[in-house]
Amino acid sequence: MKAITTMPGTGRVFLADREEPHIAAPDHVKLRVLQVGICGTDREEAAGGRATAPAGKEDLVIGHEMLGQVVETGENVTSVKPGDFGVFMVRRGCGECAACLNNRSDMCYTGAYTERGIKGADGYQAAYVVDAEQYLVKVPAATADIGVLTEPMSVAAKAIDESMHIQAARLRDIDDPGSWMKGKRALIAGIGPIGLLAAVALRLRGADVTGLDVVHEDSVRPEVLRMIGGRYMHGDLVGPDNIRALVGPIDFVFEATGIATMQFELMDLLAVNAIYVATGIPAAGRPVTIPGSALMQQLVLNNQVVLGSVNASIYHYRQAVEYLAAAFERWPKAMSKIITHRYAPGDFDNALHLHGADEIKVVIEWSRPD
Repeated sequence: MKAITTMPGTGRVFLADREEPHIAAPDHVKLRVLQVGICGTDREEAAGGRATAPAGKEDLVIGHEMLGQVVETGENVTSVKPGDFGVFMVRRGCGECAACLNNRSDMCYTGAYTERGIKGADGYQAAYVVDAEQYLVKVPAATADIGVLTEPMSVAAKAIDESMHIQAARLRDIDDPGSWMKGKRALIAGIGPIGLLAAVALRLRGADVTGLDVVHEDSVRPEVLRMIGGRYMHGDLVGPDNIRALVGPIDFVFEATGIATMQFELMDLLAVNAIYVATGIPAAGRPVTIPGSALMQQLVLNNQVVLGSVNASIYHYRQAVEYLAAAFERWPKAMSKIITHRYAPGDFDNALHLHGADEIKVVIEWSRPD
């Protein structure tokens, strides 16, 4: 079968021949890959950045945002049958720490986890993939057209879910934990795929959502944001001080820019008892100068929380599927616009390297569903 591979650290990507995987255990599920999303991590790998091949191999099959259709199952599999749609998770636990032993590899203590398509395990940019049932999440047929968005939505779902648990613990005698986000002001910094999907989840929760980015007002990202009831602000035209004046103090900040300077500047927007979750990972660069004393005074005196979040658990994948189903029912035209570019496997070079202003999510289409 064909697969898209990279030689880690070289910036070289190939359409290679790989042996087709087969069911090798009673709990295995084999998927025919339909679509695999391209994200910043894939592009970093293709440029020679962080990636680790499986032990004993020189190359790595890339790709971690996937959707497939079941073609075969092991004898003990009960959650899916041939013809069903599903996605496999990305991360596999270290097998040692309490988090991984409790199926929470997203919270691994040791850092010895593997990640399919990223770290020590082949990914999903291939015609077929096989994995254990415990890593599979079923996707309803009704939302299969956007099922490839499950992994990025799971990242947003985890960040929001953890934030809401923290707020529920802190404010349980003040606000209703089940509807804390309803009517609250939320700011999404960076309305790429994860930021937009966070906006979708927050709008479903009833939040007043503002998106901040530097793309043109009339481009597709602000269009989708407005279609789901959010507002857009251009970061080059509206600074943090103006955002606070125009929108008011922000109850929840979802940061998805990965720009260190902005990550600190956004903290100035926080309201009393607010929470800020960072999902962007800044690249190494020059040191950032911040007014440390004033910032710490603000965080302490206003009971504010700053949280970092990465990856997702099986629960958050399932939550992502629920968010996507609810969003597709409520805003079908908006959700259909998020996948903006589709490429064949042989056109992987353009998929990885062309990055236009009209792009939200790029996918490689390996096959069509039955």
